[in-house]
Amino acid sequence: MSALDQVLARARGLVGRWEDEDCGTVTVKDFCRYAAALNDTDYIRRARAREAAGAAVEAPALFLAATMSWEDGPAERDLRPDGLAARESPCTAGLPVRQVHGGQTVRLGRAPVAGSRVTASRAVTSAERKQGRSGAFVLLGLATRFTSADGTELTAVDETVVVLEALEPPDSPGAA
Repeated sequence: MSALDQVLARARGLVGRWEDEDCGTVTVKDFCRYAAALNDTDYIRRARAREAAGAAVEAPALFLAATMSWEDGPAERDLRPDGLAARESPCTAGLPVRQVHGGQTVRLGRAPVAGSRVTASRAVTSAERKQGRSGAFVLLGLATRFTSADGTELTAVDETVVVLEALEPPDSPGAA
C-alpha cells in the first residue's frame, strides 16, 4: 500500500470524529503577541488602554483562525521535513509524504474576550484521492470549531490540505 493510500485509509477512518482541545483562558497578552506578529501596534495600544481602564478586551478578528497550536510548539528538530509539527499533519505520522495548504474558509462569530476559556473541536471532514498533472495526491478536508465555555461558536475554520508523496532528495538513487 502506497503512502497516499495509507493517508487515505487513516483519514477515512477519522471522518466525522470530533476531538476537543481545551485551549485554556485567552489573555490580552496572547492577543497582543498575535497583533505584534502582524505589526498591528494600533491594536496593541487600544487593547492595553482598555485593559488598564478595566474594560473588556476582544481578540483581533483572525486570532483564533491563525493559531495553529496552543502549546509552545515542537523544537525545530521535531518538525516534519515539510516544516509542520506532527500535530498539524493529520493522518500522516511516519509516512513519506509532504503537505501544502489547499485553502481555508473562516467564519467569524463572536470575538473571544480576554479572560474567557476557549475550546477547539477538530475533525477530518473528507478524504479523496485525486490525480493531477504532476501525479497523485490526497485532499483532506478539516474543520475546526472554536467555542466559548457556554458553547457559543466564536470562529469556524474549514480547510483543505493537499498531501503528496515525499520528494526524493537530489542525491538519492531514484532521483533524476
